[in-house]
Amino acid sequence: MKNSEYKMTKYWHKLDKERAQCDLCPRYCKLHEGQQGLCFVRANYGGQIVSTTYGRSSGYCIDPIEKKPLNHFLPGTPVLSFGTAGCNLACKYCQNWDMSKSREMNTLADQASPELISQVAEQTGCRSVAYTYNDPVIFLEYAIDTAIACREKYIKSVAVTAGYICEEPRKEFFAHMDATNIDLKAFTERFYHKLTGSHLNNILDTLQYVKHETDVWLELTTLLIPGENDSPQEIEKMTQWVAEKLGPDVPMHFTAFHPDWKMKNYPSTPMNTLIQAREIALKNGVRYVYTGNVHDKKGESTYCHECGERLIGRDWYVLSDWNIEHNGTCKKCGTQCSGVFEEQMGTWGARSQPVKLSDFR
Repeated sequence: MKNSEYKMTKYWHKLDKERAQCDLCPRYCKLHEGQQGLCFVRANYGGQIVSTTYGRSSGYCIDPIEKKPLNHFLPGTPVLSFGTAGCNLACKYCQNWDMSKSREMNTLADQASPELISQVAEQTGCRSVAYTYNDPVIFLEYAIDTAIACREKYIKSVAVTAGYICEEPRKEFFAHMDATNIDLKAFTERFYHKLTGSHLNNILDTLQYVKHETDVWLELTTLLIPGENDSPQEIEKMTQWVAEKLGPDVPMHFTAFHPDWKMKNYPSTPMNTLIQAREIALKNGVRYVYTGNVHDKKGESTYCHECGERLIGRDWYVLSDWNIEHNGTCKKCGTQCSGVFEEQMGTWGARSQPVKLSDFR
């Protein structure tokens, strides 16, 4: 890719004759000419910060929306998912490290304009497009332009992110999103600093901003790692904070860790740890709590917080029961279930279908 093909960015400023500072995320990378930030995809070329991966993806796939995971946003529908390379966090346990930790441009196998992505989503029957696999914060310009193109076709946009972003770009980014799943990776600064190279308070600020200052549908995911963030005491504090600061209607997903990247010496998360975390969250007033990365039909399904009726049955990503009225209320007792629902559940199922956008050009 030639320098002239790089995408200009706007969240940066000049420090001196030799360096420019990226103001997209709280890392504030200070870069000399030709130097890349920790995220790998934003760099100083020609004395200004540019995006080096605009319009290029690590691949496209049609997934069930529950895989993001989003259980209360258009359940059962297909979502066109894609990411780029790089990441602005340094998670030692990254499950998508081959993309998020990649510093090789050949990882970006497919090229597509925002308009083509929206066209493919429409033609394949996808209700939404997800910016995922690596963190869309670092390809903010590409994600926003794609979201604008999708909105013209009434296709929703979903951000799967760690939420590590500065205030001004955060405002612009989420203004174009319809739903988001944000990782609440732990509830200690020690974990964030030691295992991700970031800071907890920045994430908590993003969560409160999205919940209270936008109309974006919000769900949370916490990957429970044995011995690092899975203690009952930490789950107590985390879920109490969520119920108090975000409210009881924000769904939480506790998912199982599998050894990967630089933490292959850790054991997988026991099922009992996930079940216990779910029980603690429910006890503390969080109404919708899920287990993930394991087969647990009870923990995957949605229940009415008032009468206990199973509203949406799930077996992995396959939906069964559907006891929700078109306005999102429980068919049994009429209590509102929070989320974005349609009159009927989607029928996409558990399929993950790779897509080559070149076939649609």
